[in-house]
Amino acid sequence: MNRYSYYEVCAMTPPVQIANPMANARAILDLCQELPETTRLVVTPELSLTGYTCQDLFYESLLQHQTLQALEYLTRNLPDCLSVLVGLPLQVGNHLYNTAAFITHNEVKGFYAKTYLPNYNEYYEQRWFASSLYLPEHSQVHFMNKAVPVTDKILFEDYTTGAVIGAEICEDLWVSIPVSSHHACAGANVLCNLSASNEVISKDEYRKNIVREQSARNFCAYLYASAGPDESSSDLVFGGQDIIAENGKVLAQSSLQNPKPYLLAQIDLEILRNDRLHYKTTFESLEDGYVHIPFASKPVDSIELYRPIDPYPFVLQDEKSRIERCQNILAIQARGLATRLSKIHATKVVIGISGGLDSTLALLVCAKAFELLHLDPKGIIAITMPGFGTTSRTKSNAQKLMELLGVTAREIPIGEAVLQHFKDIGQDESVHDITYENSQARERTQILMDVANKENALVIGTGDLSELALGWCTYNGDHMSMYGVNVSVPKTLVRYIVESDALNAKAQGNLALYDVLMDICATPVSPELLPPDQEGKIAQKTEEVLGSYDLHDFFLYHMLRFHESPAKIYDLACHAFKTVDPKTLLKALRTFYTRFFSQQFKRNCMPDGVKVGSVNFSPRGDWRMPSDASRNMWLAEVEKLEGRSKEQ
Repeated sequence: MNRYSYYEVCAMTPPVQIANPMANARAILDLCQELPETTRLVVTPELSLTGYTCQDLFYESLLQHQTLQALEYLTRNLPDCLSVLVGLPLQVGNHLYNTAAFITHNEVKGFYAKTYLPNYNEYYEQRWFASSLYLPEHSQVHFMNKAVPVTDKILFEDYTTGAVIGAEICEDLWVSIPVSSHHACAGANVLCNLSASNEVISKDEYRKNIVREQSARNFCAYLYASAGPDESSSDLVFGGQDIIAENGKVLAQSSLQNPKPYLLAQIDLEILRNDRLHYKTTFESLEDGYVHIPFASKPVDSIELYRPIDPYPFVLQDEKSRIERCQNILAIQARGLATRLSKIHATKVVIGISGGLDSTLALLVCAKAFELLHLDPKGIIAITMPGFGTTSRTKSNAQKLMELLGVTAREIPIGEAVLQHFKDIGQDESVHDITYENSQARERTQILMDVANKENALVIGTGDLSELALGWCTYNGDHMSMYGVNVSVPKTLVRYIVESDALNAKAQGNLALYDVLMDICATPVSPELLPPDQEGKIAQKTEEVLGSYDLHDFFLYHMLRFHESPAKIYDLACHAFKTVDPKTLLKALRTFYTRFFSQQFKRNCMPDGVKVGSVNFSPRGDWRMPSDASRNMWLAEVEKLEGRSKEQ
């Protein structure tokens, strides 16, 4: 699978013999020959052909001459599928420069010259090297019978894959405006740092963060290769920390405690390109004066995907981090509601409580918002409205929850009103169709709206992001409210937010609230609009109708966050959900696209609601789409996948 711009890269820390360029070239070549055939780019450390710690040996003409011979040897012998960045001292005119040579197809295409030379504490590079600022315009050197450019403004463009590669060297990253930021503004999407960064306490974490953040702010991949322990230890230790990051996420890393000769990772160039199309402000001021060197890498027909694909992209897997994030989300929701109430001078809210996850989360948000505003929780008018599908379990949990939170609890059964409505419109109550279901949802919303009018209160919506994506809400029923607190929270995350608050309650000794919240978390997701089964249990389970919310949230994330195609999303889902039958995945994918397009009219008139994550449907902010947009292309691609599945 490589029709989706996966680009395999390597950050390498080869063994180094100080001032022995040919031995170092052979060491680089040996490691390159170990790499998978699908690898396309290798980055080595700063001055990797000589060693960083040569000191005054850099002045030696013999070392400079032998370094160029080693570079030629490496250039002639590298596999032609690889592009490699190696570090070396290079004389141009009367100055020596700290450079990175870009090798591809057995040819050096250009040299990047280091701009910022550290000259403090343990560093004194200005003793030997000149900054690229001293380079004459259009500088070149003759190497292997060709004129090769030497500059600090050079990009290497692989028009086979779409990778645009920019190099910087060590200190170039650590300054106020890194050189790689200029590269990114000029079009680079794969930034590479050839480094020699020594180890001191806590520097490895700082180094990792600066690499990760640089990849995030520039919507790019960032490859960092640092000198290893073979460098001179006269005063310093070099740990060989290599890092590969993409768009704010570290894909692979090594360290002094966990050394590796090289790291491999698969960069997704498509999602980088899509993000740059979306977030344009970073690249509004493009750089001038860059040399663009085109080349074509060997095409990769297929690639075994080892890139990690998270099946639950909205949910952190580390428990401690997940609980912290859930509490932060709850705080954002509560602050949004508190601000709205404060702005309109409201001291009361009305909310429907079903005993399900969504209304539970919304009620917890209301309680915390009232705490922020120092309002009496009795101003939260929580109404349970049992209907034809209400079970004793959800009703009991709703009642316990309202009591434990100290809100004003009301029970308004809707059965008689709905039956009267059936008579008015000529609906047979034994026919459990969409009218049967939606009449109940609209009756509940009517009650909430009218109570809000009577109490001068705000109706709080409980629907979540996943329901909005699929249109799993009744138009002008639970679809409508005066402020939606869950509209940016996906279904797969709602449960964990409620669970995190349950754990807080337990820590504070409120075991009764903990028990209720945990039982709500264990209750199947259901609108409870159809009568219970013979045992009084929930008969209408949403995921039996729609398919798993785990799958739908996965589809939603990859479509809305990265704008990926159905075929790519399906392949990613197969990789992420290895135990799920492909036919089940395809059925859920068809349901997702069918409902996503057909239900946009509900999203176009959705009420205000607080945004908590990068995926959101507000028509005033994050998602604008015509209600009558054609879904044909997306479903046609799903049909092709279905056909391919049948053939297999």
